[in-house]
Amino acid sequence: MNLTEKGYKTVNGIEMYYEIYGAGKPLVLVHGGGSSILFDFKEVISRLESQFQLIGIDLQNHGLTEHRDIPETFEQDAHDVAALLKELKIGKASFLGFSNGGNTVMQIGHLYPGMVEKLIIASAFFKRSGMMDGFFEAMDEATLDSMPEPLKINFLELNPDFSKLENMFDKDSKRMQTFKDWDDDIVRSLDFPSLFISGDKDVMKPEHVIEMWRLAPKSQLMILPATHGSYMMADFGGNIDKNLIDLTTNEIAKFLNS
Repeated sequence: MNLTEKGYKTVNGIEMYYEIYGAGKPLVLVHGGGSSILFDFKEVISRLESQFQLIGIDLQNHGLTEHRDIPETFEQDAHDVAALLKELKIGKASFLGFSNGGNTVMQIGHLYPGMVEKLIIASAFFKRSGMMDGFFEAMDEATLDSMPEPLKINFLELNPDFSKLENMFDKDSKRMQTFKDWDDDIVRSLDFPSLFISGDKDVMKPEHVIEMWRLAPKSQLMILPATHGSYMMADFGGNIDKNLIDLTTNEIAKFLNS
C-alpha cells in the first residue's frame, strides 16, 4: 500500500489522525465501532488506491485520534469528519462508511449535503428494530471482556493505554445502548447516488437494509453472502475471502465511476 500522507489536524478541540493513499477522486473511509483505518479498510485500500485518493480517518476515541470525555454521537462524528476535510482543503468527496461508520456517513449526507458526491453505506442501520434479535439486549450486558479480541489487540497496538481502551469501549457501548430511532426523513434526505451494502448474515436484517434503500431516492442495493463486513475485510478469525472482497471493491469502483 502506498501511503502518500499522514498526520494530525486539530478538529473541534481534539487532534484527529488521518492517512491518505493513492490519487484521483477523493473517497473518505470511515471505520466502524471499536476499530481504526487499517483494521477495517486494509483490503479495500490495497484494491482501490490505484483508482482513487483514499482518505482514512480515525474517529474520536479510536485509533490514533485523541479522546473526549463526552458521549459519542453519530452527529458529532459527522461534524468531526466534515471539519477535518475542510482542514485538508477537500470541498467535496465520496464517502464509504462501515458499520457505525455507515451511520456516520448518513449523518454527513444529512448535515453536510454540499460535501457529498456519492455515499457508500456498508452494514449500517437507522432503527433499533432493524438489528438482529437480541442485539440491544446483548449491548446492555456488554463488558470490555465481551469486546472481540482482535479489536482490543488492534487498539492497544496503536495506543498502548488501557484506560483509553476502556474509554473507547464505554463511549461506543453507551452510544448503542442509548440509540434512538432516526426519522425516515434522515434517509430520505440523502439525495445523491448512494449504495447500501450488507451481508445476508449481517448484524442488521436484510429487510432493514432494503427499507433504507427504498427511502433513499437515488440508491442502489447490494446484499452479499457474508457476515458483518466479511465482504470487505478479514473476519475476526483472520480469514479473508479474496474473491468476495474483489467482487465488493469492483462494484464500489463501478458505482463511484458511473
